[in-house]
Amino acid sequence: MEWIVEDLGAVERWTIDGEARRNSLSMAMVGELNDHLRRVEERRALRCVVLTGKGDKAFCAGADLKERARMSDDDVHAFHVALRQALRGIESAPQVFVAALNGAALGGGLELALACDLRIVAPGAELGLPEVGLGIIPGGGGTQRLPRAIGVARAKDLILTGRRVGAAEALALGLVSRVSAPDKLREDALALAEQVARNAPVSLRQAKRAVDGGLSLPIEEALDLEHRMYQDCVGTKDRVEALRAFAEKRKPDFTGE
Repeated sequence: MEWIVEDLGAVERWTIDGEARRNSLSMAMVGELNDHLRRVEERRALRCVVLTGKGDKAFCAGADLKERARMSDDDVHAFHVALRQALRGIESAPQVFVAALNGAALGGGLELALACDLRIVAPGAELGLPEVGLGIIPGGGGTQRLPRAIGVARAKDLILTGRRVGAAEALALGLVSRVSAPDKLREDALALAEQVARNAPVSLRQAKRAVDGGLSLPIEEALDLEHRMYQDCVGTKDRVEALRAFAEKRKPDFTGE
């Protein structure tokens, strides 16, 4: 088993179970991640997933280089196809994904985090894309997702130097949205996930689609997309429930309908 899955109700926590190898990306780990994404695809009651790594040294230190050394070129290609499917699966999932970076997030590990919607980092973690120093380039979406997250100039600074940044610089760059208190990452990540999970499932899904889908569109097309996503929320039972709960001064009971 490459992942430890904890069912916490409206939230699940998925932990990479590979501490001895710095939670690196193996073919088995990526395959199991795709399996979990298919499992939760239609789970209306699940609203948020926290991704993290076992231990406190690494969230995910990138590809499993020992496995990679035994791979043929065709194997490497198949690995990247599976990884691309998994990362796109995270982006297109109806749930909100929170990356809780408990330690080093390097190469494919940072690319995994970049596919998530929110990123929170432990104070001692390091983040980076070191691939150019290994004779390759970021091949799991890093050259595309990082510029969208922090801007082209800052992304090129990290990609072309291969340098690592700590938690404070990652926050200043906009690479992460929050830095946890020392020894509080898992607690803070769950609190963030629970805050997300209190909201209406359809609204979460449509807001995620509006933001992600609009990034590459001209402003008028992006506004049209936002309007369509908004209209999809208007006719839901959850919107009626939210209005009723507000009038009755209570918390809404959302069902995802």
